[in-house]
Amino acid sequence: MSFVHDVDRRKILKAAASTIAAASLSRSVLAAGLAVAPQRGASDNGAFGPLKHADAGVLNVAYVDAGPETGPVVILLHGWPYDVHAFVDVVPTLVRKGFRVIVSHLRGYGATRFISDDTPRNGQQAALAVDVVDLMDALKIPRAVIGGFDWGARTADIVAAQWPERVVGLVSVSGYLIGSQKANETPLPPKAELQWWYQYYFATERGRMGYDKYRREFAKLIWQIASPKWTFDNATFERSAVAFDNPDHVAVSIHNYRWRLGLADGEAKYHDLERALAAAPSISVPTITLEGDANGAPHPDPSSYAKKFLGKYAHRLIAGGIGHNLPQEAPEAFAAAIMDVATGA
Repeated sequence: MSFVHDVDRRKILKAAASTIAAASLSRSVLAAGLAVAPQRGASDNGAFGPLKHADAGVLNVAYVDAGPETGPVVILLHGWPYDVHAFVDVVPTLVRKGFRVIVSHLRGYGATRFISDDTPRNGQQAALAVDVVDLMDALKIPRAVIGGFDWGARTADIVAAQWPERVVGLVSVSGYLIGSQKANETPLPPKAELQWWYQYYFATERGRMGYDKYRREFAKLIWQIASPKWTFDNATFERSAVAFDNPDHVAVSIHNYRWRLGLADGEAKYHDLERALAAAPSISVPTITLEGDANGAPHPDPSSYAKKFLGKYAHRLIAGGIGHNLPQEAPEAFAAAIMDVATGA
């Protein structure tokens, strides 16, 4: 789940096995639990087509690439503990409207891998944002609409703030999530701190071992707490849960939360970027922020971040018992926001 200490914060593996593409399904796609779909990269049957891979910065990124290659680009970013399937019902809508949609597994998820064994398994916010810019460079994407939730929203916010020339528009669930270690030093009232129980658990070696041993149980619990009115079934959960089998998942996740509390160091190459982020930079690109009316995860009040968006801006509260995983729980609303910032509506 997303962490904003400084601002008080949806049938599986169903595809046409008779096609030639299915016969050539790569081992990495199988490992990621994805299935071949009858159109380029997207399907309305709850599955994605085979993943593509690209060397980008320190990663070999596994990503969905759906829609026309010459269409305007949308990049969608998932959070913790979720995966690319958070957008499985968003992508077909955007593809039908002519967009090319990229949905990548973040570092530590699915079939994304570090190229070198020597690269730190770093989860700090700056590293995740640089991953997105590196992927855009590798795919020769000069500009894109970027949208996300949880870790993905924070990452999208950072790219929009620091590389606005690369961002056509921004859709951010729970709004402005850029943080800093310094701001996170400030204690919250006890009731607010209670919501971050797993953060303190992860600060211990017992917590790291517990998350490693109980990845699925832990993630399912977070899904239930963060989206208390979302009645997902076990097949929906398992479709995403295979992404947590990534060998770097635990290390990246634990570092992310420890770094926020100043309990783990970041990499020196990101120090300048983190200094800029610690100043809570404003975001000038057209933006729509979204919030579900039943978000059980900690999230800031919209009034606390509205002034951080200096360009065309709107906030939308999505009703109907919508929780933290808004793109999967309310895909129509999320897709509509993407299309609106893309077209300037």
